[in-house]
Amino acid sequence: MLRYPVPMVPPCPRALVIVAHPDDAESHAGGTVAKFTRTGTKVAYCIVTNGEKGSADPTMTPGRLTTIRQEEQRQAARVLGVEAVEFLGFPDCEVENTRQTRLAITAAIRRHRPDLLLVQDPTRTRRLGASHRDHRVVAEIALDCVTSLACAHLAFPELLEQGLEPHAVKEVRLMVSEDPDIVVDITKTIELKIAALACYTSQMPDRAALDRNVRERATQVGQRMGYRYAEAFGHIANDDIGCRHHGPAPLA
Repeated sequence: MLRYPVPMVPPCPRALVIVAHPDDAESHAGGTVAKFTRTGTKVAYCIVTNGEKGSADPTMTPGRLTTIRQEEQRQAARVLGVEAVEFLGFPDCEVENTRQTRLAITAAIRRHRPDLLLVQDPTRTRRLGASHRDHRVVAEIALDCVTSLACAHLAFPELLEQGLEPHAVKEVRLMVSEDPDIVVDITKTIELKIAALACYTSQMPDRAALDRNVRERATQVGQRMGYRYAEAFGHIANDDIGCRHHGPAPLA
């Protein structure tokens, strides 16, 4: 249920999308990302795994699939106007919440310094594919980093040595949330979303089925707000993020 229906939060200067696999960003937020870039928001992607296990082809190898999926992701990002794509390279289907993954995601947040962070929902739902284990774990890590690591100058001192200063994110949106707060009208950008997803021929070879499925899902989401096509998000505002220690204390 929508607690406070907000058609669109005003554009922000910078947004970072952190997802588990190539194609997750476009699948869950492609229309919104296109809407952001068209209004001047600088958007970057952080892809935590290479999706190297995502093939039913018995002749495929993880190395080949990594190359294929990274290139598909770069092409899709270009379609949507995304400025930067980075791959962290953690193992597909085996991501864990460890110091190493928290360090890497904290570094990405500090490097891109977003006002808005888009991540997947960390909860298991009846939509088992959308709440894939990697999706949940990566979202959990990202939220851990936002609340207590990316903004804390005493966390990960090695990042300070790399010039990555603490950064406080102002807003978080959860993709594929079962309890959304925000519905974004993507009627004018759904064609870009579909074009971006069409780049993933290794995952979605049937273009007609892709087009149909994307439109059906976006129609279902849009109905609650009277939009032709939409995407929905859970919303975590600045006051709920809880990060207040994003820099060294001033000298007395």
